[in-house]
Amino acid sequence: MILSERNGDKGGVRCLLCPHSCVLAEGRKGICRVRESDGNTIRSLTYGIISGYSTDPIEKKPLYHFFPGKNILSVGSFGCNMRCDFCQNDEISQHGIQHNNYFIAPDNLVSRALAIPDNIGLAYTYNEPVIWFEYIMECSEAIKQEGLHNVMVTNGYVNKDPLMELLRYIDAFNIDLKSFDDSFYRSYTGSSLRPVLDTLVAVAEAGRHLEVTTLVIPKLNDTVEMMKREARWIAENLGQDTPLHISRYFPRYMREDPATPLETIIRLYETAAEHLRFVYTGNLPEGNKGSDTVCPSCNKILIKRSGYKIKNTGLTNEGRCSVCGEQIIRAENSVL
Repeated sequence: MILSERNGDKGGVRCLLCPHSCVLAEGRKGICRVRESDGNTIRSLTYGIISGYSTDPIEKKPLYHFFPGKNILSVGSFGCNMRCDFCQNDEISQHGIQHNNYFIAPDNLVSRALAIPDNIGLAYTYNEPVIWFEYIMECSEAIKQEGLHNVMVTNGYVNKDPLMELLRYIDAFNIDLKSFDDSFYRSYTGSSLRPVLDTLVAVAEAGRHLEVTTLVIPKLNDTVEMMKREARWIAENLGQDTPLHISRYFPRYMREDPATPLETIIRLYETAAEHLRFVYTGNLPEGNKGSDTVCPSCNKILIKRSGYKIKNTGLTNEGRCSVCGEQIIRAENSVL
């Protein structure tokens, strides 16, 4: 698809991939630092350029309701179209292309995914995958042809037309909802909230598997009122069964605030659970609330988690509670 256009008589080329709509003179890069104008179009500098890849538990994405207990080959590159001063992966996302990288052609990556036992497909993650659009489209189409699945872990800051293309092949998304406040987005991420909300709705309406993650930063997005508004919006616009992961912040990149207190995460978890049926906590020591999947109808513990390891204690092969029969995970996402 066309991802750039001439900027009329004003000069430069406009990027159509994300809502920043960067207008770039020849040789200039966009906010993402990895898409560059050649004077006529905008090209990706990271096609096939890999910052790292690893076989991960699907729970690490985090996705708790998409083939629990399975592995997925995770792959990432460089760059991001947000400027979060609290970025947890700033080494690869905030500094452009690094020297310690290598090239993997799409057919090679797919072959590697197929060679991994018990692997369900490819996850595009680590940095922001949206800006890797061309490479992801080619890899995701190829992996679908092999009968495997595609996962995207993203900030959701993407224009509608590219998103519609991605939805043809991406089976599951975990989308960061960094705050339910536009001023937070503008002050701390260099972006805005509305396009992210539009992406969340579009993914849900397309019937793709969707989970949401919010990283909680002390004094910035940690109020009960804000979480209540977020959880209500998710329930009303995405559905009460949409899993929400409330994750603990640790100081990284440009922020030195102390880590989020455990009691804050638990308080927000309890607030969200008043409106959503599946709420989880992240980055907490083992033994804290919010790690297990519990049937919302009969309170049976269905999946127990210890770190990224899981134990099925009551989920059927069809994704139902073994006690009351409640559908917890879509049957097609339960077992291969």
